Amino acid sequence: MEELLGTVAIVGFPNVGKSTLANRLTGSRAAVVHEQPGVTRDRKELVADWNGKQFRLVDTGGVDIADPSPLTRSIAQQAREAVEEADLVLFVVDARAGITPGDEEVADILRRAHKPVLLLANKVDDPSQEALALEFHRLGLGDPVAVSALHGSGTGDLLDEIVARLPGGAPPPTGEEAIRVAILGRPNVGKSSLLNEILGRERVIVSEKPGTTRDAIDTVFTRGERTFVLVDTAGMRRKRKHRQGIEYYSELRALEAAERADVALVLIDSSEGIVEQDLAVANVARKAQCSTLVVLSKWDVSNVAIEDMRPELERRLRQRPPWVAVSAKSGRGIDRMLDAIERLYDKHTSRVQTAVLNQFVAELREAREPPSRNGRRLNLLYAAQITARPPRFRVSVNDPTLVTRDYGYWFENRLRERFELEGVPVTIDFVRRS
Repeated sequence: MEELLGTVAIVGFPNVGKSTLANRLTGSRAAVVHEQPGVTRDRKELVADWNGKQFRLVDTGGVDIADPSPLTRSIAQQAREAVEEADLVLFVVDARAGITPGDEEVADILRRAHKPVLLLANKVDDPSQEALALEFHRLGLGDPVAVSALHGSGTGDLLDEIVARLPGGAPPPTGEEAIRVAILGRPNVGKSSLLNEILGRERVIVSEKPGTTRDAIDTVFTRGERTFVLVDTAGMRRKRKHRQGIEYYSELRALEAAERADVALVLIDSSEGIVEQDLAVANVARKAQCSTLVVLSKWDVSNVAIEDMRPELERRLRQRPPWVAVSAKSGRGIDRMLDAIERLYDKHTSRVQTAVLNQFVAELREAREPPSRNGRRLNLLYAAQITARPPRFRVSVNDPTLVTRDYGYWFENRLRERFELEGVPVTIDFVRRS
């Protein structure tokens, strides 16, 4: 893949249109947008492409220094880190609101950072309003550029300017060889804490308040020779009536994260045991065709014994996923968990040789008599693996209608046992011999 031109950070006061601009510049709807202020909290990295040239774009939460709450301070710290890592900063202001004390505070931070800045007067939705941008000269950050993130006016020229200003030579985006891991779970089971412990730094905001994470946050992590893309997601609520407004869109991002992942970590709060909502999350991972690893989080405060949870996991989760107990607070179990992810990914992408597979099918014919109906008995003729990531198998038979539900499950379970595919989504197509 081609190198990126560099990194661009979008910063500004809450509700000035930063995420709308991020979506406009990337031609996507990757960032959650809502009329309520303060939707974006963690910094979200995207890749923008303009005329074949790519750069990394970092959307950040609104910086409000006057707000003393711990969550707001964490959001501001995330934005500062984005500025520190950026080659160019887009400072977004609301042209219709004029200069606010919050704008002046952000401008002061940027002057101290000594980073190249493009000052964008957003929400100029009509050409007759362009004069509104002139007031922002007073911030001392150069000529303000009038844009409308909502309607797209001025964004083409803005992209030209961004591409011209970036230095080039940045590492390319992560390729297909990376292990894509979605961290899934109901609210407040410790997803963000787990990600921060893996990375050894506070990459995403952690709060005791459920629902802190709203976007699906991608983070690249290297361990030895393996590259991971770890995706922290919003908590999934079981009942649809609880998914309203921002939570609805946040959960959509979580579902999309599962669909593009190879491995899903299904976090279960071990201090509470398995609840119905955990099973719903595991079902999301299964339907998304992710290989699944159950992570029993908060093990340092749990009074539940492994012996109590193991039978429940095996009985209620169809893919029979492996599990690992971890504590994000102490770091216990993190290395075992990463080892398990690597093993799952290797099975997720593996291929079974056709000769070995057909030897296995021959053994199954001997182990259990195939079902029959009206004097016709099922005959397993030939098998081959047709795709990987995840594995899919085609089994040629004399008559697919003779395959009973019970026999199909038995075949699948024996296949998992023989080729160590526990936790891996396996698809088996029984097809008539052509």
